Amino acid sequence: MKKTNTPKIKQHHFKISPGEKAINVISYIVFIIITILCAYPFYYLFICTISDNLLVEYGKITFYPIGFQLENYKDVFKINNLLNATFISVARVISAVAITVSVTSYMAYFFTKTQMWGRKFWYRYCVITMYFSAGLIPQYLTNRMLGLNNTFWIYIIPGCLAVYNMVLVKTSIEAMPPSLEESAYLDGAGFFTRFIRIVLPLQKPILATISLFSAVGHWNDFMTTKIYVTNTKLYPLQFLLHEMLQQVQAAMGQMEFEDPTAKITPTGARMTLTAIVVIPIMCVYPFIQKYYVKGIMIGAVKG
Repeated sequence: MKKTNTPKIKQHHFKISPGEKAINVISYIVFIIITILCAYPFYYLFICTISDNLLVEYGKITFYPIGFQLENYKDVFKINNLLNATFISVARVISAVAITVSVTSYMAYFFTKTQMWGRKFWYRYCVITMYFSAGLIPQYLTNRMLGLNNTFWIYIIPGCLAVYNMVLVKTSIEAMPPSLEESAYLDGAGFFTRFIRIVLPLQKPILATISLFSAVGHWNDFMTTKIYVTNTKLYPLQFLLHEMLQQVQAAMGQMEFEDPTAKITPTGARMTLTAIVVIPIMCVYPFIQKYYVKGIMIGAVKG
């Protein structure tokens, strides 16, 4: 058998000039410094929670913990209603993200269909709500008439349709090749079937992005509780933190210490509860980071 001589692919090696090397080094140094500046507040928050409370109160902690202790976490976990507030926060985020993503994506899919009655009018009507609001009092009265005030659903229903996220998803869906849906339509797939089996699987980046937006917004929100909720069993973690920041001494009086010699200062209590509130939502970012940039680019620029 004759041997076939396959042509060798030449590898091109690009030479980097000394000026480009210097720019790369400077860029890395600048990005490292920016990363440290962004990460240091979280690091400082954590080392303060495990350091001696008196040293923290006097501002003696800077780069490493001094007087290691875990009493802050033991005492903070004894705050009344903390476990219930954690459950409310987690349940709110999970429920709100699931409902918001479902409603927002389905509404966005509707607006991509030319056969929708009054499509342009309703789309513009939704977009206008991004810029104009009825105000706090009409919103409060409307929610009260709907029976949402002082219930868990006040956290979910009023914000189940996020118009800004809907615009992102709509733009992303419009960038899809129409032939994908046309082939499914010829095979007998209905409107809802095409949405579930074809559209949604191809929108993972943008759906992950709006899920992150929704989760962070619901996790950090405390004003909804302050305005609409009086039942202490419906208080989320953020509202508990807000109350502690406003009335530290009152919140400290609600603690039941097992060890009467344990001392937790107001600053230590604030920082410890802040760390407990911040850490869970930070754990979400690594799982969504790979979709985040792609989702924003797809949803922001029409292809």
